[in-house]
Amino acid sequence: MVGAFQGAGVVVTGAGGGIGAALARRFATEGARVVVNDLDAERAKGVAEEIGGTAVPGDASAIVADARDALDGTVDVYCANAGVAFGGGSADGPLDETAWAASWDVNVMAHVRAAHALLPDWLERGSGRFVSTVSAAGLLTMIGAAPYAVTKHGALAFAEWLSLTYRHRGVKVHAICPQGVRTDMLAATGSAGDLVLQPTAIEPEAVADALMRGVEEDRFLILPHPEVAGYYQARAGEPDRWLSGMNRIQQQWEATR
Repeated sequence: MVGAFQGAGVVVTGAGGGIGAALARRFATEGARVVVNDLDAERAKGVAEEIGGTAVPGDASAIVADARDALDGTVDVYCANAGVAFGGGSADGPLDETAWAASWDVNVMAHVRAAHALLPDWLERGSGRFVSTVSAAGLLTMIGAAPYAVTKHGALAFAEWLSLTYRHRGVKVHAICPQGVRTDMLAATGSAGDLVLQPTAIEPEAVADALMRGVEEDRFLILPHPEVAGYYQARAGEPDRWLSGMNRIQQQWEATR
């Protein structure tokens, strides 16, 4: 990847820590000019100072214009990494409308709004790269977290649509779909995360490495946990068998609560 991002203007949302910070650091190492976005202004500033980037804090849905200004008018790579994870694993339990609305807004609509703002320029010049941090939950599902699982499916669907619609016009799209990653978000998943994600959890830097390999190989789907490919094939090929297996995990989780 030496030189691939030298001088490129890169925006990473949700980059105050975790996967976002790892992506920002890796792009900076590759020679990119990096805008670090996070709702937490102090965390964004800290990462930006560490890597020689520019902090543009605020809502990830509305930073494209400011990020473009910070990069002298050009965004080459946009990493839609900001995300929220709410529990809610029972359809007959309390309906948290706020959690659902926030999940749709951050996990899906922030991507849609960013693409809407970026595409005119990218299509005019015939190049641009959109990186969506989706999660394996978008390919599979996640017990105990309906808003997260459903909206991550939406994020994947939007990334697929972007790719099939604009790839012939120079827009590259990548969907990163890791399982457990050792971040604050994983720590907040509680017993469900302990059961399903913690045993194979990886460091955020491994996700950044996987993205760089995927970019080099020009792959849409980035799987930091390669075994997810087999799970995805099983889900598509034998959905009832796959759902039965997931239900057994659900029952195992319920027995430990």
